[in-house]
Amino acid sequence: MKQHFQNILLVIFLFFSNAILGQDISLIQQFNGRYDFVFFGNTLNPEENSFQFFPYIFTSSSATLNLNPNDEIEKAYLYWAGCGTGDFDVKLNGETINPDRTFNHQRSSFNLTYNYFSAFKDVTSQIQTTGNGIYTLSDFDVSPFINLHFTNRTNFAGWAIIVIYKNPNLPLNQLNIYDGLQAVPDEINITLNNLNVIDNQDAKIGFLAWEGDVGIAVNEQLTINGNPISNPPLNPVDNAFNGTNSFTNSNTLYNMDLDSYPIQNNIKIGDTSAQIRLTSGQDFVMINAIVTKFNIQLPDATITINDVKSECDSKIITVDYTVSNLNSTSSLPSNTSVSIYINKILYQTIYTQSNIPINGNETSQIIITIPPITTNTFDLKFMVDDIGNGTGIVPENFENNNEYELTISLPTSPLFNTLTNKEACNEGLTKGTFDFSDFESLVKVNSTDVVRFYETLKDAENNTNAIINTTQYQAQSTPKTIYIRLENDFCYSTTSFLLTTYNCPPTIYNFVSANSDGANDSFHIKGLKDVFENYKIEIYNRWGTLVWTGNKTTKEWDGFANQGVLIDNKRIPSGTYYYIIYLNDPDYTQPLVGYLFLTQ
Repeated sequence: MKQHFQNILLVIFLFFSNAILGQDISLIQQFNGRYDFVFFGNTLNPEENSFQFFPYIFTSSSATLNLNPNDEIEKAYLYWAGCGTGDFDVKLNGETINPDRTFNHQRSSFNLTYNYFSAFKDVTSQIQTTGNGIYTLSDFDVSPFINLHFTNRTNFAGWAIIVIYKNPNLPLNQLNIYDGLQAVPDEINITLNNLNVIDNQDAKIGFLAWEGDVGIAVNEQLTINGNPISNPPLNPVDNAFNGTNSFTNSNTLYNMDLDSYPIQNNIKIGDTSAQIRLTSGQDFVMINAIVTKFNIQLPDATITINDVKSECDSKIITVDYTVSNLNSTSSLPSNTSVSIYINKILYQTIYTQSNIPINGNETSQIIITIPPITTNTFDLKFMVDDIGNGTGIVPENFENNNEYELTISLPTSPLFNTLTNKEACNEGLTKGTFDFSDFESLVKVNSTDVVRFYETLKDAENNTNAIINTTQYQAQSTPKTIYIRLENDFCYSTTSFLLTTYNCPPTIYNFVSANSDGANDSFHIKGLKDVFENYKIEIYNRWGTLVWTGNKTTKEWDGFANQGVLIDNKRIPSGTYYYIIYLNDPDYTQPLVGYLFLTQ
């Protein structure tokens, strides 16, 4: 009578409860191939919470993994859950576990807020290393929360590991794993698309649920395509969430369920979709994970653009691409269409050449001429199983992973500014010294381009023998062409400018000490000889008498006369003399006139 009264109170309590927060169940992973799954785990409840007289909970529990010798572990996912806001620092066989993802659910009742949590961790490496044996989840403590949750009999904790394994003796299956933390009573509907059922033998569904009570069975039902399913006597049709483990045939998995149901009589050969529906009219249950297995044979076409080659300033590109059939359970037939789009406009449709087996691929190459009206930057998209309008004709595991898109920028040669020629003084025989270091920045349109200078066009094209000194470059003769190479990340351009010299005014040193001491022994004029080819010099004494004449064939004047009255072996006395220099150059029509001092 006392227990009956407690259950009545619990029914009233649940009737006035309201779930306000959770995460909907959604697909997280799909496996296609010779795969199957198994659950193992354990509760931390010492007994079902509906039958407890006072709250108590363990901090650890153990379960055994027992696969067949030929079963190879592909993935292992750990879930742990409980009442409260969470314990996210637990241990699995002594190894510290921190979650990859967490879930939470919150409900209110009689002005009280009740929190629930779940956590997820990919433990594949640990399970693959350990293999079969006993696993213990420890350091899992929700005791701070159980007094509150005991008031509505939702004090619980537990853990489970979903193991996906492969075996060469299995048929080709498709496994779908869904997770979240979605509460029932609420209706959970999941539609499985992209199916191609060729054999419904051994089709099954498994789910991980928390907080189910064996004593509450009101509209607790699991349906596939509208058909109620059960697994009696462990899971009757009206009490799906009843603290059982159908992998071990246990009915003492208090307040959690690890159940698997055969569904081969509820799905038809040729079906392309299946509808899963979970309901509970009274019992508060949270669905954490669902796994389905169907015997399916479908390809899964994907495509990647591996490389795009193009020449500078060309609208022709060469594209290497690969069509793959990786996440599949059947070969991809030959002549599967591949449509090519440029800026979302269909350019061409091509076709695969051969059947692509499971986990196989086909790599091909195509040359594409980009339409002239297309800018140099454009979007290039390859879409497999597309007849040119976004429609495919090959049934696949996934229909939303058939395209690969890139933004292409055709390589273009660097733009450059036109430079003026560079001039310098003629240092003799058209030799000159030039500073064209500022041309590096002046020639560039794009500031990131790299600029180098060369003496020949061949060197510029081959990028060899670059000119290092651009501030005092000596040209041995002029005019001389200097070539410029501008580079961006892909292309280069060449341009040039001309070095020329002109005859600058000569520099006259008007002091002569003709004493053979090596300093100022002659009348030196810098920039005269080998510059002004037809110059003539006349030197006069203070009385206006011509005493010396010279040109490019004579030596510099050293205080000896070669005109007029010659005294003392032509030596003339110290004093002031005057010079007239006729440059005989079109740019210098007037002679240079001045005086000089001579000491003997």
